[in-house]
Amino acid sequence: MSNNQQIIDAPSERTIRTRTVKYSGYVIETTVEEYELNENTVLTRDVVEMPGAVAVAVLNDNNELLMLNQYRHPVRMNLWEVPAGLLDIDGEDPLVAAQRELAEEADLQAETWNALTDYFSSPGATSEAGRVYLARNLSELPAEERSERTEEEAEMTYRWVPLADAVQLVLGGKVHNALAIQAVLATYAAAQNNFEGLRPAEGGWEFHPYMGQRREKPENFRNH
Repeated sequence: MSNNQQIIDAPSERTIRTRTVKYSGYVIETTVEEYELNENTVLTRDVVEMPGAVAVAVLNDNNELLMLNQYRHPVRMNLWEVPAGLLDIDGEDPLVAAQRELAEEADLQAETWNALTDYFSSPGATSEAGRVYLARNLSELPAEERSERTEEEAEMTYRWVPLADAVQLVLGGKVHNALAIQAVLATYAAAQNNFEGLRPAEGGWEFHPYMGQRREKPENFRNH
């Protein structure tokens, strides 16, 4: 490996020979793709198409992080998380989606927003991409603007956790949600530098497989 190679993830287009849809559901689509890794190698991979997500690290003036507890059926657990949701409204800006999730799940709004981390949740298997935002300078939503929480969200409970304590919860194996782990550790790292040098919340989504215009979003993806 060359020490002069720049460390930055970059698009790499490969020729797709065949693409077979195996399942098309409420949120996901699963396919089998045969592609050319190079001129001598053809590989077949399962791919789970997902629309992506946003999450919000919510930090108050007391340096406490908002954590919420929600039941997650696939893992049969109640998990401590941060406000988050799918990018499942066609054409919605990701920052707007994050602001909507903060309002819907926590009855809060924020004056200051930054981008914390960008990610692929499991790039060996799924296209899902997303961003974790940092929200500060908080205020409560007026009662008439609050949303009714239904389904699993109706059972949510909330805790304000000191940021240093949240880090220990992650390192101690008490918190398992990947977005929550990103939110906790990235917020703690940012705090060590007094939140200087953080990226703006707007833009910067060229890496996203759909927003970057690298391929078409499957038509079945759920829209509100």
